[in-house]
Amino acid sequence: MKQLLKLAVLLLFLLPGCSSSRITSSWKADNVQPQAFKKIIVLGLIREKERHLRESMEQHLVGELRNLGYDATCSCDEYNPKTFENMTEEQALAKLKSSGVDAVLTVVLLDKTQERYYVPGRVQYTPYRNYYNRFWGYSRTMYGRIYTEGYYTEDTKYFWETNLYALDKNELLYSAQSQSFDPASTERMGEEHGRMITLNMLKKNVLTNLKEQTVNKAM
Repeated sequence: MKQLLKLAVLLLFLLPGCSSSRITSSWKADNVQPQAFKKIIVLGLIREKERHLRESMEQHLVGELRNLGYDATCSCDEYNPKTFENMTEEQALAKLKSSGVDAVLTVVLLDKTQERYYVPGRVQYTPYRNYYNRFWGYSRTMYGRIYTEGYYTEDTKYFWETNLYALDKNELLYSAQSQSFDPASTERMGEEHGRMITLNMLKKNVLTNLKEQTVNKAM
């Protein structure tokens, strides 16, 4: 039964248009209104050995923010991974503000799990009346189940936390926890995550569509 459930979940994600990522919970601070930040930097906190994953997550978030009209940049383009390692909080904030940054969007890989399980070669249920009362139907059905080899596969789950901080008051405005289930690629995961998070921030009135506002004013 456990393996059948795993297969059902896998098939769900393989359907065209289905996303491998979802938000499990999100929160925003009280009385937060959409802000037109001057410059947002996206900071991925992911181990250096998965640098490509960090860059993908940052770049897609930046792309989605720019689509809304925000000036956004990747930390991987601005700083090396150890830039802030020996700084105090005051020094780090001063460095960011000196570059015109007034908001930081962090994306953290909280956990990554892998699970290996066996997939039977043939999973099929045939109603009792269709084959059990005839020798040949029964023997052929059971032969197929027994002699079709199964295989082992591995699923990977990523657990993310994404936070938005305003630097003027040094406070947390928004936080979301999300999961990505066995994504097709790091690029696909970054794309899904970036779109999902920005849409959620729009829905919660944490961000606004600056491009849309500009067009409306022009009209």
